[in-house]
Amino acid sequence: MSDHVDWIVDGNGEPMPPRAQPGYYPGFSTLGQRAFWDEATRRTILERVEEVPPVRFFGPDEARLLEAVVARVLPQGDRVPARQVPIVPFIDERLHDGRQDGYRYENMPPDGEAHRLGLRAIDAGAQARFGRRFLELAPLEQDTVLRAIHDAKPVGGEEIWSRMSVHRYWLLLMTDVCHVYYAHPWAWDEIGFGGPAYPRGYMRLENGEPEPWEVEEQRYEWSAPPSADSSRYEFVAGLEEHYGAHQGGTH
Repeated sequence: MSDHVDWIVDGNGEPMPPRAQPGYYPGFSTLGQRAFWDEATRRTILERVEEVPPVRFFGPDEARLLEAVVARVLPQGDRVPARQVPIVPFIDERLHDGRQDGYRYENMPPDGEAHRLGLRAIDAGAQARFGRRFLELAPLEQDTVLRAIHDAKPVGGEEIWSRMSVHRYWLLLMTDVCHVYYAHPWAWDEIGFGGPAYPRGYMRLENGEPEPWEVEEQRYEWSAPPSADSSRYEFVAGLEEHYGAHQGGTH
């Protein structure tokens, strides 16, 4: 695997080095609101920052592979290392603790087994396309393997995909990744979310006016790095018919 750095680029195509707080709300700090939270809420949120769980469900090789996959489906190259959200440890914690949604699709194994099978299938796809393991591929090659799964047209791993739905595996993967990322205060800072409203509440509920503790949105032009296959906008497999042509999803 190469030692390149995935930097997003600005409106002029110039690299934008990592920053402590990416996003459109410079200077905003969700944790700056901690005094307004009750003790249980404050403890729960601070644990996400201060107590990253150990990896206990996945083996070392599985964890390294999942880290590489997560780095492609939700890149954090715009963040300095100290402010990157630790996604894999929290997915691992959920699976280790056996926390499930309370239901399971008939064409899917339990979540833990599905994740392990999916990692094997990703490596099989890398071998089938490029003759190397996923960890050994260049970024665009990794994206090619993952896009095929996103499109429900995987190459390689046929035996695994005969045992579970490609589409539902992708949804499981992305749901877990996004749930962890957007439950973390660093991601809240990025989107200007002030954290739990209880018990403080919100004051300005009309006309889109900001709360006193919020900061002014400051947008800037940016694009995915040239080493990523992330600039195309398209419907996630199967959703166009369900929602119609005005909504969609991206890779």
